Amino acid sequence: MSELVAELENHTARYVEAVNAGDFETVEKFYTADAVAVWEPGKPLSGDERRKYQREFLEAGPRMAAKPRQVFVTGETALMIVDWTIDIPGDDGTTEHLEGVGVDVLTRGADGVWRYAIDDPYGQAS
Repeated sequence: MSELVAELENHTARYVEAVNAGDFETVEKFYTADAVAVWEPGKPLSGDERRKYQREFLEAGPRMAAKPRQVFVTGETALMIVDWTIDIPGDDGTTEHLEGVGVDVLTRGADGVWRYAIDDPYGQAS
């Protein structure tokens, strides 16, 4: 079990690297085909809407940091609680700072790779 937790913690680090590189193709590989993402509280996106939002977000050049707080694994499903920050440069030279506690559900595919099924960076929001 501890090796699965370590693998998932590394998953977060690799995801952050891909986001910081602005690499949409790699970031997309971290999600299941039918994944749901909640990048604005209360507004879940999936399918092409999720991918479009994600591509536009990465084009803005965000800088992300994230660290898993808790990781729970049962079978091929994992729940991760993640502390994160993102700084997004503005066109006017300012930077928008976002932070939160994410609640993520991942599934392990037949290929052994963990992917986000639900990505909710604002999991603590009411």
